[in-house]
Amino acid sequence: MPPTPASAHPGALPTLLEWLAGHAVEHDVHEHGETFTARQTARAEGVDPRTFAKVVAVRTDDQRTVLLVIDAADRIDLRKAREALLADDVRLLSEAELAVLAPECEPGAMPAVGDLFDLPMVADRALRDGTALSFNAGTHTCAVRVDRPAWERATGVAYADLAEDLDARPAWARS
Repeated sequence: MPPTPASAHPGALPTLLEWLAGHAVEHDVHEHGETFTARQTARAEGVDPRTFAKVVAVRTDDQRTVLLVIDAADRIDLRKAREALLADDVRLLSEAELAVLAPECEPGAMPAVGDLFDLPMVADRALRDGTALSFNAGTHTCAVRVDRPAWERATGVAYADLAEDLDARPAWARS
């Protein structure tokens, strides 16, 4: 995956592509039809949803803003996020707050690179398993696939248990 010039992909956030190239993170840029969920984007990209990162911005009760990253197949467990962030309360940022935080990104399409927004980033432990990781490139029509270990080194991402524990048993079998 050789670095791709930012000008070669007008659908991708130029600062993201420059950051990836500047941090020697091998990556491929893919344009696809418009999608609005991480699962849809993973499907459009032809990748396993467990290797497509969904980025969720949260704010703690002490006013820290943090990017949480989970795979497309999971959902954030806010109780686990509170524990991981050592906070009494954690809430999702509103769309208006996201627009202020990342005005160059389409809502819901933030890339998994906290440095672009001067924010810390915590990823779910399940994301450590793969050799490659995909995420939105700032728009609903473009994604990047990166070398996961290189992304991890470059971003300095911390890991924690963030995903909901899904109980796949039928409702009658749950206690």
